[in-house]
Amino acid sequence: MKAKSSDLPATLRSPETGAKLRRGVRPFVVRYKGLSMTVDLPGYYAKASKESIHVGDDMAATDRALRVLKERADGVPAPDTIRRIRKSLKLSQRAAGALFRVGPNAFDKYERGLIEPSGPTIQLLGLLSRRAELVEELRAGAAKTRVKRAA
Repeated sequence: MKAKSSDLPATLRSPETGAKLRRGVRPFVVRYKGLSMTVDLPGYYAKASKESIHVGDDMAATDRALRVLKERADGVPAPDTIRRIRKSLKLSQRAAGALFRVGPNAFDKYERGLIEPSGPTIQLLGLLSRRAELVEELRAGAAKTRVKRAA
């Protein structure tokens, strides 16, 4: 289990320079394909230099920002977007995995940002976000496929 920020010490010594680093938050610019976003980045910072150390979940803010920028630049949906679409379609993660034929744990991994969906999955997510009524058509097609396999 990762340490909570409240459990972290207020200061650390730099392993490289020996400088005293204090726990804090500083603005950090995340850039991707000409787009940028500034996030508050927690970490340990030196007073008189740009030296810093990031531990535990410190980099989560930059990871989220990068996913948002990739969504804007490349159309790769961010984990929160995937979750929002799946929930709007009234699908559990397992049901979405079965419907999209990507495996029972795929949506859990997409929504935690562990992996990105494939191109066809991204396209289908986009289509279903605009035309939710097609979910029933996909379910019917999947049911027919299961009947044919059983025969």
